Amino acid sequence: MKKDIIIIGAGGHAAEIDDYIFQSQERYNIDDFNILGYIDDNESNYNAYQFSAPFLGSIKDHEVRQDCEYIMGIANLKYRKIFIDSFLERGASFAGFIHPDTYISRSSKIGKGVVIAPNVNIGPNVSIDDFTLINGRCSIGHDTSIGKCNFISPNVCFSGFSQVGDENLFGINSATIPEIKVGNRNKIAAGMTLNKNVEDDTVVFYRHKEKIIAVPKT
Repeated sequence: MKKDIIIIGAGGHAAEIDDYIFQSQERYNIDDFNILGYIDDNESNYNAYQFSAPFLGSIKDHEVRQDCEYIMGIANLKYRKIFIDSFLERGASFAGFIHPDTYISRSSKIGKGVVIAPNVNIGPNVSIDDFTLINGRCSIGHDTSIGKCNFISPNVCFSGFSQVGDENLFGINSATIPEIKVGNRNKIAAGMTLNKNVEDDTVVFYRHKEKIIAVPKT
């Protein structure tokens, strides 16, 4: 039975979710969701994209409905958890979305409200907690645990036995070596490879020191 859903947010990430659901229906004949519309405090966000459902008004004035579920379509961690907590406190039910192009091990565990984009690989014994966003082409190595409300950018790679806490931002092409532990509310810059544990409330950015080796001609 199809779920009626309202998507919170009407910006770029919401537009991506709209496309994911459309592709699931058109390409894979998976018709799980009926999008009722989008809510956003800035209507110009909605007008910037070609959505498949109408604009339903602002988030701040929205009365939570019990006859449908919600999908979090705001990627910005500054607002993402605030709105999730507010809607949960008012009795909202949340749905998640997993793109059919995702590979998910049968031993993995996926929490509530998780959104997973196309071409993601999720290995054995992986756990992904509530409301984390996994963008396209990520690789989540075996026995990795990821907490709540994380934003994982495209092409991120977590090696096996990585442990990630809550509300972290991993920039595009960032990675961990095996068994790395990352705490809460950290920002990992694009392209960073973590070879040391990260505690809480840290920005990880450094310039790589490159060594160029000249190979003599023979």
